[in-house]
Amino acid sequence: MSQVTLARRTLGGGALWVFGVGASSPLTVLVGGIVSTYALTGVVGVPLSFLVIMVALGLLAVGYVAMARHVPHSAPFYAQLARGLSPRLGVAGAAVALLGYNAIQISLYGLIGATLAGLAGGVWWAWAALVWLVVAVLGRLRGAANARVLGALLAVELATIVLFDIAAFSNPAAGGVSLESLAPSGLMTAGVSGALAFGMAAFAGAETPPAFAEESRTPRAVARATFGGILFLGLFYCLSAWAYATAVGPGSVVLAAADPTQSPFAVLERVFGAGVGTLATLLLVTSVVAAMVAFHSAAARYVFALARERVLPVAMAAVSGGAHGGAPLGGSTVQSVTAAVVVTAFVAAGADPMTLFVWCSTIGAVSIMLLLTVASVAALGFFAAGRGANESMWVRQVFPAVGAVVGFLVLVFMAGNLASLLGTAPGSPLPWLIPALVAGAGLVGLARGEWLRHADPDVYQQLGHGTPNALTVRDQRLAELEV
Repeated sequence: MSQVTLARRTLGGGALWVFGVGASSPLTVLVGGIVSTYALTGVVGVPLSFLVIMVALGLLAVGYVAMARHVPHSAPFYAQLARGLSPRLGVAGAAVALLGYNAIQISLYGLIGATLAGLAGGVWWAWAALVWLVVAVLGRLRGAANARVLGALLAVELATIVLFDIAAFSNPAAGGVSLESLAPSGLMTAGVSGALAFGMAAFAGAETPPAFAEESRTPRAVARATFGGILFLGLFYCLSAWAYATAVGPGSVVLAAADPTQSPFAVLERVFGAGVGTLATLLLVTSVVAAMVAFHSAAARYVFALARERVLPVAMAAVSGGAHGGAPLGGSTVQSVTAAVVVTAFVAAGADPMTLFVWCSTIGAVSIMLLLTVASVAALGFFAAGRGANESMWVRQVFPAVGAVVGFLVLVFMAGNLASLLGTAPGSPLPWLIPALVAGAGLVGLARGEWLRHADPDVYQQLGHGTPNALTVRDQRLAELEV
């Protein structure tokens, strides 16, 4: 195995939290996810759905994060499945992770291209190409540098949402702030499974901090960032969904959500004046760029880790050198090229940019939910084999088992609502393409793992073990020192 490493001990808990929360793109969730959930599901209790998903993800994250402490790896799903189940399943998980993270990242080119074209004119793919160049350049920086850029963008993004919440609660449509949207009866309706499916998609990215484990200062920083991100997003989305219902009236929120004149940005303009909505739209663009960089970084680290362990060509494990090096250049290039190829194919097919956004983001959400569920099963196997440290029975058995069941149920909800997520006609077979693609990626990974088992048994047996011991590898920050 190669001894090349990323920039070790350069990311604290705050930087990791920025990657996880930034990947979720909270402003996109406000203007797209929350409004669409109200409009398409008819559920008034959307705020509560975010709390339910927060708890579900928290349960799923227990085994995932606990195992990440003992298996720090830049491709955590891959390594955990390889160590907790089997190397072949690890490679299958890696294929699904690459599909999922690339799909979400690529989906955002459609959203940002359409948004910029609506603001400034021109064709969407020209704006997407410009953003692609920005992301490609930022992706070649090491994690600490990107965290500073993303942190600044995220701070402005969250401030915009807070401004919306203030505007909504200070100008309630019903003459007073109502608790109707927070009543359990508002969630327990026919559309609850759809609301949960949409809610899960809104959290995509919150699970990414373990992908930066090799660069984190401590394993505890990874755990704090992951659980802190899930908790923050759950509460923040709940508050913002409640704020939107308050601004348009909880009794009419479902109809208002389908009306463009009742969008969150329209609420901002009504309260703070014309021009604020345009400014908020510009900030939506920076929000999407931040999410794209975060997912680009996660996908690049998966490619780097897999190449270091010779699952992918070793050349893809190239990193930048010098005291400020340790960025996954090979993985970044692969992700950028993949995005360019897929977006170009959509343009050549004459597809609508929002089709790119909806389909690829759904592929990513399903992939991540599947991986989190299987990771809970892997944690059960890992700890049952006597590995780990002094984790309690709750961490070793109870929470991973409950998480696996909860994850399976959420997957069922998502599968049953794929038509709503994709906006296809009732009875259309097109939604089945999503599970088919995810299953296909897994089968390709299984085939690659099986090939390695026969062609290179030594490599196969070390799959998931490829993170070098920090004591045996020279730190990047010492590269320019003479001794």
